[in-house]
Parts: sequence; C-alpha cells; structure tokens
Amino acid sequence: MEMANQTIVTDFVLLGLSAHPKLEKTFFVLILAMYLVTLLGNAVLLLVTIFDPHLHTPMYFFLGNLSFLDICYTTSSVPLILDSFLTPRKTISFSGCAIQMFLSFAMGATECVLLGMMAFDRYVAICNPLRYPVVMSKAAYVPMAVSSWAAGGVNSLVQISLAMRLPFCGDNAINHFTCEILAVLKLACADISINVLSMGVANVIFLGAPVLFISSSYVFILGTILRIPSAEGRKKAFSTCSAHLTVVTIFYGTILFMYGKPKSKDPLGADKQDLADKLMSLFYGVLTPTLNPIIYSLRNKDVKAAVRNLISQKCFPQ
Repeated sequence: MEMANQTIVTDFVLLGLSAHPKLEKTFFVLILAMYLVTLLGNAVLLLVTIFDPHLHTPMYFFLGNLSFLDICYTTSSVPLILDSFLTPRKTISFSGCAIQMFLSFAMGATECVLLGMMAFDRYVAICNPLRYPVVMSKAAYVPMAVSSWAAGGVNSLVQISLAMRLPFCGDNAINHFTCEILAVLKLACADISINVLSMGVANVIFLGAPVLFISSSYVFILGTILRIPSAEGRKKAFSTCSAHLTVVTIFYGTILFMYGKPKSKDPLGADKQDLADKLMSLFYGVLTPTLNPIIYSLRNKDVKAAVRNLISQKCFPQ
C-alpha cells in the first residue's frame, strides 16, 4: 500500500554543479577543450594505426582499439556533462539513463581488460621475442581484442539490467554529472544487496584480476630487461613498454585514489568532499582519454613518423 502511494520515477534530474553555479561556466570551457583534444588526439592515433602499414602490428592494433574506446567512452558522457553546465535543471529519461550507464560501464570494463591484453603483448615481445610472431599472430590478437569488448559489454549488460529492474520512487535527483551507477542505486526504494554483490564480483574480475596480471607481467619484463647486458639494449627494451606502464599507472592510480581515500564524518567536510569526489570523477572520465594519445606519441618515433606521413598525404597530396 505504501509503495502504491509513491510516485514511480520516469526520469532523473542530474544535479552536477547546480549547487555551485559560479563553477559551471569555467568547467564548461575546460571540459569542452579537453574533450576536443581527446577526439582529435585519439582520432589521429586511430587513423595512423589503420592506414600506416608500418603500424600493422599487435601493439598498434591494441593501441587503435584503445583510441577508439576512449572516443566512445568520452562521447557517452561528456556531451551530457556539457549540457548540464548550460541547463538550469538537467533531466534525463529513464531509458536514456540506462543507455548512458551501459555505454560508460561497458567502455570502462573493456579498457581494464584491454590494458591487460596490452601487458601480455609487451611481456611476449620482451621476454620471448623469438616466439612473438607465433604467439601474437593475427589469429591470436584479433580474438583477444574482440573478447575484451565482449567481456566489457556482457558485464555492463548484467549490471545495468540488475540496476534498472529496481523500483525507483520518490527522489529522482542524481547527485552526479551523469547516470553514475552507484549514484543511481542510492535512489532505489528496494534492497540493493544483489547489485552490491554483483558489482563486487565484477570489480574483482575487471579490476583486481587485470591489475594482478599486469603487475606479474611487469615483474617478468623488468627481470628480463635487467639481464640485458648493454645499457642501450635496456633503454630500448624499456622504451617499448614505458608508455603502456604510464597509462596503466594513471588509469588504476586514479581509481585507487578515488575509491580508496577515507570518507569525512564532519557534515561540512562531507559537502566539500562530495564536490571533490564529483570533480575527481569528472576529470578521471576526461583526463585519462586526453593523455593517452599524448603519452603514446610523445616518445614513439614510429607514431610521430606515421602522423607526419598522414598529414603530408592529406594536406600536401602529390
């Protein structure tokens, strides 16, 4: 009877920075600039991995997948965030919220698995270079990438299906920029223990397992590099995996910082922390995809040469 008297939610209100209107215009410009850099950088990296024959190797194939993933990940949320900065009361339909959550969740889980696949590629290249062409043949690395996307998609479908089957009644204000799954679950007027358990298992599979696998891979990689007699050889070997290691450190380091820091018990401190958490989540969703193409092209002669060739072919055709 009590449930019958409550209003069933048909849409959600995204609070974003509505409590801090002075920050909205500043962050609109900042996030828009980062989004455009993300699209440009990752699009260029994706194009060179497709059109330059010298980059048709497993490492650059995975890198192309990562660039495409970063474009999809940011596009699934950033336009919504930018719109929320300009709209006094930003609402999103129930189905729109489900789609946005599915895309963001799928891209995040896929990136976790893909970074693990890239670590395996570097492990084989450095620790077993003679077997590299056999182990990382096209028949191996294409299914590896496909399985990353499939695993992320299936996991997202399970989590979002469980979340959207819950009854939502009464409060429909999401204290976030987007339909972030934890913020949405707080609005459910039913027991969410199954959701919490399911997400816990998913975190072990998609966060814990890849971190363990990547860490183990780099222990062996480091051991192999240290056994190389010449300093030049060690430097060359390390340079082939330094970009991936940097991206992994930023990606997982930000996640650990976001969810591992202690919560404030003081109400005033809690409000400030709530704002800080939202901004950290915002920058995590935009900054990492912005940095990825910069990190991978900064010290990579092959990528730099491919970009120059692409620009010269498109801008100065002979």
